[in-house]
Parts: sequence; C-alpha cells; structure tokens
Amino acid sequence: MNKQTLHKVLKSDAGIAALALRVPVGIILAAHGVQKLFGWFGGYGLEGTGQWMASIGLEPGYLMALLAGSAEFFGGLALIVGLLTRPAAAVSAFTMLVAIFSVHFEHGLFLANNGYEFALALFAATAAITIQGAGSYAADNAIAKSIAGSDSVNAPTHLKQVA
Repeated sequence: MNKQTLHKVLKSDAGIAALALRVPVGIILAAHGVQKLFGWFGGYGLEGTGQWMASIGLEPGYLMALLAGSAEFFGGLALIVGLLTRPAAAVSAFTMLVAIFSVHFEHGLFLANNGYEFALALFAATAAITIQGAGSYAADNAIAKSIAGSDSVNAPTHLKQVA
C-alpha cells in the first residue's frame, strides 16, 4: 500500500464527535467479542458459541465463532484506540449484517423478541465510523499527520519521482 492510500484511509476531519461514537461502540463490540472468544461476562466461549453457530447453519461453527469473536474483540479495541479505524469498523459492520440476517431478522425489529434492533444500531454506528473515520483524537490521525509530512504524500503527482 502506498503512502497516499494509507494517508486517505487514516486521515479524518470528523472531530470529537467521532470519539464520542467510537469509544462506546468499541467497548460494546470488544465485550461481545470476549464473550465469544473466552466465555467472559456470561458468554459461552469458542466451543459453546461454535456449537450454537453450527446449529443455525454457520459452518464450521468453531471457525465462525473465532472469526466473529475476533472481529468484535479486536475491532472493538481498534475503535477504542482509533487505530486502523475504517478497516476495523468496516469488518464490524459486515459482522453486524451477518448477525442481523442469520440470527435476528426472522424475529422482527425489537430486541425483546431477539430482533435485530441492537445489531442494526451497531451496524449504523460502524458504517458511520467507516465513512467518517476516527476523528481528531485517534492514533490514525497521528499516523496520518506523520505520513503527510513526507514529500511523497504532499507533492503533486507530476513532481513525484518514479522509484
């Protein structure tokens, strides 16, 4: 990946509002991830979650539990810190879409009926973060600023040397 592309992925002018969205969503995702991965906070761990995923047709169940748990846990941590925020949020948004259509959709909207409202809210938040980026107070912006300091990002295309 070249510096210009990396700079575009990391840079965000979203401001402090992105932080206000990123951190609580990251905490929620990370907590759900540790339920799946480690069985913490009343979760079933990889074995139990994998068996359940296999029972609803997401095969192989153990691998699907590992992928979903990792996406939520590591994606949540990345959102909290603001590191690789857009890719982490995009993976999390995709994970929420899978949850909506494979688990919750048939139960309707409302959470009380195991519906998709909570997963939809997380999908909307992670989609917004994917679009707007991490905001001012994030590791991504610090990295983007250091990349922007190099000539290869700021120089007009016609002035860049070909390696």
